[in-house]
Order: sequence, then structure tokens, then C-alpha cells
Amino acid sequence: MNNEKVLKSIIFVICVIVPSLVALLYFLPKDAKNYGLDTSFLPFLNALLNSATAFFLVLALWAVKVKKINLHRNLMLFCLALGAIFLVSYVVYHATTNSVIFGDVNHDGLRDFTEKSVLGNYLPIYVFVLSTHIVLSMVVLPFVLFAVYFALMNKVEKHKKIVRFAYPVWMYISVTGVIVYFMISPYYEY
Repeated sequence: MNNEKVLKSIIFVICVIVPSLVALLYFLPKDAKNYGLDTSFLPFLNALLNSATAFFLVLALWAVKVKKINLHRNLMLFCLALGAIFLVSYVVYHATTNSVIFGDVNHDGLRDFTEKSVLGNYLPIYVFVLSTHIVLSMVVLPFVLFAVYFALMNKVEKHKKIVRFAYPVWMYISVTGVIVYFMISPYYEY
């Protein structure tokens, strides 16, 4: 088997394992106290990682526009590393902690009528931003990985073609990750 087939197989495996692992997190019993872990800082860390990713994505776009290809490559690989750190942090947090419900002021695990009425129009906005963030993060993963693959294989035209979709979606995911954090952070129990 040649190197290209191995790399494509690795991309395929990653694109199956990551969404499967994230989906599995919602069915696992969770209680960080049982593990002796304090993971309460991880949502903030994830927001920082998303912010940094967005910042470095902008720098990487600038670098490629001014033909600083090595800088562009290094910045994009750094963004990929930030994404990997985010994924580990996200998995650890959601494997150990129950999901926070947007608008659940009294932390009873429900959003009652009073809590819903206080949210008003913010609930559908939150649901839209969160759902597009989640769906697009699953959709963009193979595109990002193949963009990296094409770049590393020096298949510049294929890289450019796939990046036209992958880059703005990755940027959207990074920015909406921060927005979701700021919208839901008042409902965390610390």
C-alpha cells in the first residue's frame, strides 16, 4: 500500500471515529466528581481555543494572500493542532460532565415555562447557532483533513478547490463556538 492510500485511510478512520466518539459522549454516565476531576474550566478553555483558531485562520489567510506560503502552512498546521487540543478538551469535559441546558437558571436539568419566557427570542437564536455549529463541525472535518492532505502532497489546485468550502466553514465553527460559550456560560454551575 502506498503512502497516499495510507493517508487517505487515516483520514477516513478519523472522520468515522471523531463523530462517533462525540455522539457516544451523550450516552455515557457522567459525574466528574466520581473521577476526582474538576473540569469546570474546560468550556472557557474551549472558547479560548476557538478564539485562537479564528485569529490564526485570519493570519493564515493573510499569509497566503501575500505569498508567504511557509508561514501559511505553519499557521494552518497550528490551527489543526488547536483543533486537536480542543477535541481532547471537549471529549474530557463531555465525558465527565452533564450537558448544560441553555436557560436553566435553577440547574434542575429542565427549562421550565418561566425560564423559557425569560429567554424570549434568544432560545431559537441559540438553538440555530448551536445546531449549525455542531452539524458543520462534523461536515467540515473531512474537508479540512483533505485540504491538509492535498497541501502536504503539493496538489495545490485540489487544495485551493477544497479550501474554498473548508476555510469559511472552519472560521464559522470557530466564531460560533465562542458565541455559544458566551450565550450558555451564565448557566454553568461553578
